Amino acid sequence: MSTATQLAPSLLRVLLIGSQEEDFFLIREILDRNRSALPAELDHAGSLEEAKTILQRGDYGLVLFEHKTGDAAATKLLSEFLYTRGAMPFIWLTEHADEKAVAEIVQAGAYDCMERSQLTGANLVRTIRCALNLHTTQQQRQVSEQSLRKLSCAVEQSADTIFVTNSQGIIEYVNPAFEALTGYSRQEATGKAQSILKSDLQPPVLYSELWETIRAGGVCRGVVVNRKKNGELYYVDESISPIRDAEGRITHFVSNGRDLTERLRLEAKLIQSQKMDAIGRLAGGIAHDFNNLLTIITSYSELALDSVVPGSSTQSRMQEILSAARRAADLTRQLLAFSRQQPQALRVAELNPVVNEIVKTLHRLIGEDIELIFIPGDTVGRVRLDPVQIEQILMNLAANSRDAMPQGGRCTIETSKVQLDEQYVDRKRAVIPTGRYAVLTMTDTGTGIPANDLSHVFEPFYTTKPSGKGTGLGLATVYGIVRQNHGFVWVYSEPGMGTIFKIYLPCVPDQPGALEISDQNTEKIFRGTETVLLVEDEDALRRAAAELLSLRGYSVLQAKDGLDALSVAKSHESTIHVAVTDVVMPHMSGGEFAKELETLRPETKVLFISGYAGQTVLDHNVINVENNFLQKPFTLKQLASKIRTVLDHSGHTAPVAANVIASLQQLG
Repeated sequence: MSTATQLAPSLLRVLLIGSQEEDFFLIREILDRNRSALPAELDHAGSLEEAKTILQRGDYGLVLFEHKTGDAAATKLLSEFLYTRGAMPFIWLTEHADEKAVAEIVQAGAYDCMERSQLTGANLVRTIRCALNLHTTQQQRQVSEQSLRKLSCAVEQSADTIFVTNSQGIIEYVNPAFEALTGYSRQEATGKAQSILKSDLQPPVLYSELWETIRAGGVCRGVVVNRKKNGELYYVDESISPIRDAEGRITHFVSNGRDLTERLRLEAKLIQSQKMDAIGRLAGGIAHDFNNLLTIITSYSELALDSVVPGSSTQSRMQEILSAARRAADLTRQLLAFSRQQPQALRVAELNPVVNEIVKTLHRLIGEDIELIFIPGDTVGRVRLDPVQIEQILMNLAANSRDAMPQGGRCTIETSKVQLDEQYVDRKRAVIPTGRYAVLTMTDTGTGIPANDLSHVFEPFYTTKPSGKGTGLGLATVYGIVRQNHGFVWVYSEPGMGTIFKIYLPCVPDQPGALEISDQNTEKIFRGTETVLLVEDEDALRRAAAELLSLRGYSVLQAKDGLDALSVAKSHESTIHVAVTDVVMPHMSGGEFAKELETLRPETKVLFISGYAGQTVLDHNVINVENNFLQKPFTLKQLASKIRTVLDHSGHTAPVAANVIASLQQLG
């Protein structure tokens, strides 16, 4: 065996495999004589095993293999080995090979073969060159095939939708992602115009501009809304590009699209939530001043009514002022409910008894031409609720149903229970967490809600009613209350088919005892002889409240803020039975004053009042909503009633830690 020395990169290294050493010298001599036509260097391996060793450590460009007739197995082994090394070209040297032997050689993967008797310089150089050219060409039907195969796999397995049309927009190919998203199979889409996806929600000019762009050779990009086979809409970030032939002519167009439907849905929910929160913060911000003004209006209206002649025109005028102030107060409460900042008197109770009591009052609201049905479910479960807020929910929904049935109809209220598991949440793509819920459903047979309005019904001040017929806060109030109670509300409606509202309230573990709804008559005149310390930084309101309480028999001490009240408490020699204090005041807040008062006069009970939204009040850590808090705006009669309740309550209402913690837990 001869081993080649260091070779120039331009030389072709050839390995001869065969047992005839004289053939090696002959072929080497031929190659040396024709070096100008084919620079080559020849090495020799006496066996196939020796050839494998040499090939593994050397860089060869061609193999010459002395083939023995009938030795097809050796030929196949060599072919397989060379293929694993990058499909190296090889030529068979034969002796008197018949057609069958030649067929075996070709089938084994030979690039060419030649008779030993024809081993001349011209024949050998020509055969080697043909084999090398064939090998180069084959390396190139292989590279192209691999590229096409990879491209085909990428298109077929792409998560984006891809379809190809001819120059007239007729679909010729769609990928599996297209089929999955649109609902059209490949057979259904092929041969159809791409207009089968049009949703008619985009102006015609958009499509004309698109065709103008891509026919001019440009790329068109944008977010479009298309329609699936089943009629559903979907949003896709799409780019359409022209495909050119070898001469540069546009023959086809390819569209690549990414489904944005779910992302845009979540973004819309986020934007809606941010918009609602912003309006809620605005509502809470104006609540304090507005509530103080309303309380002053109602207070002086009440005092004026007590001093006018019954049945006089002045009395009716004052009653109109008071009525308007009360409607304004209701509007403020709705704003606070929508913004989820309304203080709650939460209790754990069965939903059915609460709803049953409220339904009794709804008949007067909806009128005689509407049939009202209540269907209580069995063992609905107990929820943490504020009965007043449940009443607000039902009254707003009932008013909405009444307005949707001007010719009469039927309104059905139902309660039920449901257990939502992970499969349900995943299947419905719902934002509601898993768990056990009490469901409050209201169904009407009204005119329904148009699709364009359905997504806006919970927005504040959004209304389709004529001017003066609604504030646009009813359903916004429902939404705010439900979310404040960690619940969820859904609406289903079609024009002419009525409307269904479903409210999901999370259940709490069963506990003994149920909630009893009490009817407090705020018109009753409450009197007393106790001493009241009235702490209020709004002078007009403080004076009006002091005048009323004095007329009711109370001894009234006044203070303009917490520091002033603390000074009064220290200097007053007799018992102070109750301190009525605003929460948010300059110099010293009501909460700070109450803490100092508890040390100074532990026997004194405390009633907090505030015009601020609920969370602002709670931040002062002083409120037990059920026992010692009154939200502005209130009437003087309501104030007198609440003072009497606090005084008659057997427990101490000062802000001890247990009350604070319980209050914070109740408000979530």
